[in-house]
Amino acid sequence: MSDDLCILVLDEGTTSTRVILYSAAGDVLAIAQEELTQYYPSPGLVEHDAAEIWERTLRCARAMVERAGGPSRIAGIGVTNQRETVVAWDRQSGDPVTRAIVWQDRRTDEQCRALRDAGHEAAIQKTTGLLLDPYFSASKMAWILRNVPEAAALGDRLAFGTVESWLVWKLTGGLHISDVSNASRTSLFPLVGSTWDDGLCDLFGVPRSALPEVVPSAGAFGRTLPDMFGAPIAITGLAGDQQAATIGQGCFAKGEAKATLGTGAFILSNMGITPPLSTHRLLGTVLCELDGVRTYALEGSVFAAGSVIKWLRDSLGMLSSSAESETLARSVPDSAGVVFVPALSGLGAPYWQPEARASVTGLTFAASRAHIARAALESIAHVFHDLARAYAADGAGWEVLRLDGGMSANDWLAQDIANVLGLRCERPTDVETTARGAAILAAIGADLFPDLNAARSFVSRTDVFEPRMGEVERGERLVAWRAAIGMPRD
Repeated sequence: MSDDLCILVLDEGTTSTRVILYSAAGDVLAIAQEELTQYYPSPGLVEHDAAEIWERTLRCARAMVERAGGPSRIAGIGVTNQRETVVAWDRQSGDPVTRAIVWQDRRTDEQCRALRDAGHEAAIQKTTGLLLDPYFSASKMAWILRNVPEAAALGDRLAFGTVESWLVWKLTGGLHISDVSNASRTSLFPLVGSTWDDGLCDLFGVPRSALPEVVPSAGAFGRTLPDMFGAPIAITGLAGDQQAATIGQGCFAKGEAKATLGTGAFILSNMGITPPLSTHRLLGTVLCELDGVRTYALEGSVFAAGSVIKWLRDSLGMLSSSAESETLARSVPDSAGVVFVPALSGLGAPYWQPEARASVTGLTFAASRAHIARAALESIAHVFHDLARAYAADGAGWEVLRLDGGMSANDWLAQDIANVLGLRCERPTDVETTARGAAILAAIGADLFPDLNAARSFVSRTDVFEPRMGEVERGERLVAWRAAIGMPRD
């Protein structure tokens, strides 16, 4: 890889948009970041302004291109994104027709329940690897068509896409694509197919004409408009955020697993070239496709992780900063019997209870905000423990779990996860592996590396957390957790 070239990554998260400039050696040279507005029209509904995502991303990208020394210094652009969020726009004007429906949104619970009651879930899981849940994109698209007259009236002018599709459309002036990892999160794309499934499109009521072309994870997809950055720049890498983080963690071999702790928490285990079919409520998904070879992953999706701490900070005023959660957790020897169930957007894997609601149990006069903050952090390890059992039952048990994402910088939390799992955990020195994975894909797509193994120099070094909790303490915590979520004891 030429030392003169850089990789530019657009990292589209749930709460912010960031653009990161990487050197040829994989070093972070500069970052530009802007917050995204969160809209909560009513309980269970979460929305973004797609125009705001675009405008703030473009502003950050222009700053980073200038920092690089101009567009000629950029070998390729990688895009990684919050996955199941749906944008609907007018192909003619290029403007969104309604707010984006965010992956956390639960408004289509009734539609998904009706399809499940009609017996469709088994066939959907067999084809797509996914379960019937409002989390995924198809029911969101159908809701827009039923409830936004402006969208339904567009006919063939209507375009649907996840956030990477939206940004590529805007960057190129009309290229409508989605990579296989994002397509595999819609409930419309078969794990072993190359394009959208007609039967699933009909089942959900989503017209194929509105959907993007599905492309691999790396390649010469298109070029930005000349006036965007002063000269065209190639777009060469695309991946959903959790797949990108798996690649950024160096989980290139079958059986290697990572857990990203961001707004939610997402565990992916590389399953090789065989499509996985879980019998324990996990998800089969596409990890990436390179040179015609598709690699799969088994995924456990937790809807609320960092968002719980944000909620304690912003909505309840219990924390002055997110970092204070670690300080409070360390200030008490245990949670004093307090158990936090983080079902602020229902419960995801392995429970899949969209109707579940968050709770705090075990409160006494002895409980303080420190105990509640600690219990909130402890809940992540509890969910991970239940996920570990599901993975093992599916024949994909973990030997090591690699942690990343902003929340994993909390040393207390990383150690607690290792303790409750009874498993060695590793954390890279650069915990923002989502963007790093997109950079690896973009570098491969720009022909700077021939394959993943050649790009291993981009993978960050790691810190190690070995388990230090006794069986009795671990057992007591898990008994209290199971009681709080209504699960029987072992």
